[in-house]
Amino acid sequence: MTVQQDSPGDSGTQDLEVWIDQDLCTGDGICVQYAPEVFELDIDGLAYVKSSDDELLQDKGATTPVPLPLLQDVVDSAKECPGDCIHVRRVKDSVEVYGPDAE
Repeated sequence: MTVQQDSPGDSGTQDLEVWIDQDLCTGDGICVQYAPEVFELDIDGLAYVKSSDDELLQDKGATTPVPLPLLQDVVDSAKECPGDCIHVRRVKDSVEVYGPDAE
């Protein structure tokens, strides 16, 4: 597993972001079990990402930064998701690095 590390000087920024395709979400909640700081099930039974302020982001395609300490939990969520709806991509070029469209 590699993480983007060619951003010298801006260590305060996040290199990866995650989003969920609710059209494919099965509502199993596996992502919430792995990373409750990043994912949450809403009243509609679907999973959404949360902002760093713990706010549920319900806009279609909403992204949130992946905190480095939670990277493995977010990656495991993407791998185990039965709906294949969790996408983790690099911020600088929007290339998916984990999830159904990862290269």
